[in-house]
Amino acid sequence: MKDNADKIVLIGGSAGSLLLITEILDNLPAQLGYALCIIIHRSATFNSEIEQNLSKKLNRPVVAIIDKMPIENDIIYFAPPGYHLLIEPDKTFALDSSEHVNYAKPSIDVLFETCAQVYQTNCSAFLLSGANADGAHGLKTIEDFGGKTFIQKPEDALIDTMPLSGIQETNTSTILKNQEIIRYFSYNLQSP
Repeated sequence: MKDNADKIVLIGGSAGSLLLITEILDNLPAQLGYALCIIIHRSATFNSEIEQNLSKKLNRPVVAIIDKMPIENDIIYFAPPGYHLLIEPDKTFALDSSEHVNYAKPSIDVLFETCAQVYQTNCSAFLLSGANADGAHGLKTIEDFGGKTFIQKPEDALIDTMPLSGIQETNTSTILKNQEIIRYFSYNLQSP
């Protein structure tokens, strides 16, 4: 069995974020050196098969998270719809079916906050386009635990509510244009 990942990068988005996420994934290096976990607001009643489609397109593992799954390097994980995603102290994923948070399940805040507590300075997070404030408080929690936080430039987001909320909530987040985010993943994130 592989060792659990010592570093993790999170991407949170909602309406308008999927195109940018796809571009990020298209430009990733072969070896990441960290776990990449993506959480987007999507309905549990609609089967999008996003993981299977991206796995074929990218020719690399893109995994729908299941409960108690270990977090490993070089794997792209997607939060499943209909559950909150949490990070456990032993660096495994946990799924929770409690009430919606910020009108969402999965909630970006829930993932960001639990990940911040476990990974602390080894956690980086990106908040992208979306129509509510989900993720802003989670970014602040990551910031408070010493992690790195990044926000899509509101002018580049299809819906700027989520990035604007993140900017308002945090103190040290780096604001990046879409192409800067893609370049960051292509080159700079070898050791987040």
